[in-house]
Order: sequence, then structure tokens, then C-alpha cells
Amino acid sequence: MLDLIIKNGKCYIDKDLKDVDIGIQNSKIVKIGKLDEDSNQSIDATGLTVLPGCIDTQTHFREPGSTDTEDLASGSRAAIVGGITSVFEMPNTNPATTNKAEFQRKIDLAKNRMYCNHAFYFGATPTNQSELVDLKGLDGCCGVKLFAGSSTGTLLVHKEEDIEKVFESTSKIVAVHSEDEDILNLRKKLREKGNVHSHPIWRDEECAISSTRKIVKIAKRLGKKAHILHITTKQEIDFLSQNKGDITFEITPQHLTMFAPDCYDKLGTYAQMNPPIREKSHYDRLW
Repeated sequence: MLDLIIKNGKCYIDKDLKDVDIGIQNSKIVKIGKLDEDSNQSIDATGLTVLPGCIDTQTHFREPGSTDTEDLASGSRAAIVGGITSVFEMPNTNPATTNKAEFQRKIDLAKNRMYCNHAFYFGATPTNQSELVDLKGLDGCCGVKLFAGSSTGTLLVHKEEDIEKVFESTSKIVAVHSEDEDILNLRKKLREKGNVHSHPIWRDEECAISSTRKIVKIAKRLGKKAHILHITTKQEIDFLSQNKGDITFEITPQHLTMFAPDCYDKLGTYAQMNPPIREKSHYDRLW
């Protein structure tokens, strides 16, 4: 007897939507087709499309520190409603998740409160290499997060020698917020108070691609895995397409669904993020 059968749902199989039943045993799909056998539970999915649960590798649930905006319970609840069944949560909380004690605290906070599968990133700093050395067997750790450019929170590792130390110290994949801090500082004068359109001018394309080139160079030289988070430029797409293997990358939904200046005209600062949403030529190339 199966644990669960999802009946009469539409599934995308062999490039077509087909009406099928899905048999599940021990939390795994074991049969797909027209199933007449008994099950402990049955769900009628007539008229519905059955899709795999998505994995969101870039979530900020802001706990501890800013639970007035989001927490592990509310964020994971929202994930489930949106079809996300697994999340990787980021370490730039307050305090930041940069040592074993804070990591365990986050694990404890998640117990019996998070509604989906979850894992947590361990934050990198210029001085916490001793914490990064033995993460391989740390339950619940999906990788190391490195901020090469400053963003929300206090985490920042922007000097090349410190970035190298982070990669050398850990066996985990290093996920990178890839913006060049030196360029950010040089261009800071281009920010205009009250003008959201100045945000992508300050954090321009060169800021992104310069950092990404540096990260890939370091990771390849050391034989390490790097994951470039939320890329935003056509230059990065072209460059990273030539550097596959241990180098992976991701694009966020907002960078695939909006472009400048339209998003800033319509949404103002609600469309402001790091790295920023860019012009349509970048949007088109990301697709």
C-alpha cells in the first residue's frame, strides 16, 4: 500500500501535459501513471498542474535581529504558499552567523518553527578562517557566504588576500555577493539622495563584472567551488558561460521580471536592491 496518491493531476512529461496519478512511498515518488491501488492518503488534483517543489537558495528571513520584518516561521510559511519546499537562508542577520555558537542558535530557532526543508549559510569574515575549517560535517550548513561588496548587514570580505583565505579555509562551496568594494567606494559620490535612478549608476556594471572576474580567478587557482549569487549583467553571463564546472551562478526572479528605468518609475525604492535591477539589454541577456 502506498502512503499517498495524488490523483488526476496534470504533469509535464515528455514535453506534454498529461493526466496522471503520482504514487508516493516514504516521502519519495515511486510511481507515475494511472494507479488503482490503495493508499493511506489520497489527494484529488483534478484540474490542477502538479509541479516539483522549488529550491530557493537565496533567502533572507532576518532572524535574529530584525523579526519585525520577517522571521524563520513567517518566511518559511510564505515559501510553502509560493511552491518553495526548500530554502537556504543567509547569514547577514544581527548578530551575523559567523561562528558555531550563532549557527547553532539559528538551528535551534528553526526547530518546530520552519515549515519547509531548510539549511543555513555560514558567514565569512576577514578573520574567522578557524571557524570555516571544519564545516564539512556541520549539519544544516549549505555553504559559506562571502560579501565581496558591502550590502545589508556588516559582513564584508573585500581584500583579495582575505578572499583567498576564505576559499583556502573551507571545503564548502563559497557563495559570493559579487560587487567590487573599491569601485563602490569610488563611485559613491554618484548617489543622489531621493533619486532611486542613481542606485544602478552607483553600483554599475563594471562593479559587478570586476568582482566576478576576481572571484572566478581565485576559485580556479585554488581548485575551489564558487557560486556567484544574483548576477545582473550581460557581461557576467558571457564570462561565466566560459567558466563552467566548479563555477556556478544564479539569477533572482526580480532581475528576470523587471528592468530599468521602468521598475524605478513604477515602484520607486521598492525596486531598489543590491546588486541593482538594470536596463533591458541586461534583462534580455539574463533570459
